[in-house]
Amino acid sequence: SLQQDSFLFTLLSFLGFGLLLAFTPCVFPMIPILSGIIIGQGKDITQRKAFLLSFSFVFASALTYTIFGVLAALFGSNLQADFQAPWLIYLFSALFVALAFSMFDFYHIELPKSLQARLHNASDKHRDGSYIGAGLMGVFSSLIVGPCVAAPLAAALIYIGQTGDVLLGGSALFMMGLGMGVPLLIIGASAGTLLPKAGHWLNASKAVFGVIMLAVAIWMLGRVISAEIHLLLWAILSIISAIYLQALEPLTTVCSGWKKLWKGIGIILLSYGLLMLIGLSMGNTNPLQPLKGINSVNTETKNSQASLDFQAIHSLSDLQAALQTADKNQQTVMLDFYADWCISCKEMEAYTLTDPQVMQKLSALRLLRVDMTENTAEHQALLKAFKLIGPPAILFFQQQKELQHKRVIGFQSAEDFLLSIPDS
Repeated sequence: SLQQDSFLFTLLSFLGFGLLLAFTPCVFPMIPILSGIIIGQGKDITQRKAFLLSFSFVFASALTYTIFGVLAALFGSNLQADFQAPWLIYLFSALFVALAFSMFDFYHIELPKSLQARLHNASDKHRDGSYIGAGLMGVFSSLIVGPCVAAPLAAALIYIGQTGDVLLGGSALFMMGLGMGVPLLIIGASAGTLLPKAGHWLNASKAVFGVIMLAVAIWMLGRVISAEIHLLLWAILSIISAIYLQALEPLTTVCSGWKKLWKGIGIILLSYGLLMLIGLSMGNTNPLQPLKGINSVNTETKNSQASLDFQAIHSLSDLQAALQTADKNQQTVMLDFYADWCISCKEMEAYTLTDPQVMQKLSALRLLRVDMTENTAEHQALLKAFKLIGPPAILFFQQQKELQHKRVIGFQSAEDFLLSIPDS
């Protein structure tokens, strides 16, 4: 979704992610550090002085995350195509599962005690009340707290690595750092009078991030595992999450509105998980449409997917021969770069290429497809020839020349894709 959004919306999204992270126990240690700086100024400290100290603290912390984002973008810009290798997808998925379990307190991820002590001692030297000192404290604090938010931070860095955009990477992580620091800025603006207390709600918010990490792992595995197993994993996650939300437990006579809300969400998740299991037994594989095909109309639509006949292209020589044949027959050519591990490719196939109007317009074209699931050297040569990073990408040709203004990169809805298809 973020890859399709504007630069500004992506920055706002990462600001929102930072705000969510601010309500986890990971950020709570920053509060006494900052409050110590403010209180250390004495009773006569003004709100302006307290806010500026807090801003220096948060700004320096956000800059630290910005460096992470820039490095991720630089690293990813060279290797983002390799990130689609099945073994890497398995590795990242396992990483997200491990990080999720840490969010559930099965174990803790933190810096070695000796290094934590050194950072803490170094930070003590800069409790002088100056803006530079507050900024250095922010840097040290982000280094101490960073491993605690490793799970959501890893998700952000992997996304930035996939984009390969240095400006986006640095800006997005900076906004996330600012979002994490919003509560600290509020404390600064109040001159330290607003100091929230730790409570059970902080652990609950951390568990939410754990579920999100498991969802990311399942989403990534969808590229390399069968669609049936993928749907089963979504069903399992929904049902188990519902059980933890006490969907099957009766409400007490007197209970809070929050408990009723969580139970309601749990019942919804439980119901949806059961629907996915029913859909799986019917042969469906789409988590968003688990009961698709339950009536004859949907069944006809499902069966009509086979009407698009793609010619397989394995190399540049295959493509050249197909283009020459199409040119002799005065046909417009559509070349589709596809892979089983490409989520957007599957979205295009499920929602766009099955649209009746799209299929009717494509019937006059010669359809070619490069299946990059194995990602061979010949496939890489095809990508390089057209200066592509990877699938999904759809190119159109007339008279053996590409219509570059019609090139489609990423997912497009059926309505937009109809406008991209050239007249034959």
